[in-house]
Amino acid sequence: MEQRITLITLGVTDLARAKQFYESLGWRGQEVEETVFFQAGGLGLVLWGREKLAADAGMAPGTPGGFGGIALAHNVRSDAEVDALLTAAERAGATVTRPAAVNPIGFYSGVFTDPDGHVWEVAHNPGFPLAADGSVTLPDFGA
Repeated sequence: MEQRITLITLGVTDLARAKQFYESLGWRGQEVEETVFFQAGGLGLVLWGREKLAADAGMAPGTPGGFGGIALAHNVRSDAEVDALLTAAERAGATVTRPAAVNPIGFYSGVFTDPDGHVWEVAHNPGFPLAADGSVTLPDFGA
């Protein structure tokens, strides 16, 4: 696993309020299909409904030791890399909470939690191409 984070997704209880908060701090986001994407340097910050994010990660929200409201994403360059990384994570002590598959949005991904329960999505999303250094530039969703 390369040492980088591609996307940070925050589970929010009120998407409009959260978007307004970040925009009031000077951030400019793009709302797409009930998510808001912000370019944050070389990575993306995403706001998504907490219940939806928990369900996508195969977790139960609001339970002690359960879903904490944040998911880290590690994008890779192929479906095979998703599979290999999930296998390596599981061998290292992770729990795979959503096996790799084409998700409802249409790209290949899977989810694991580290030994402390932090959620990581591993994804191959051709719509978010990676530079040689692993950085991602979010597309213009309005184009």
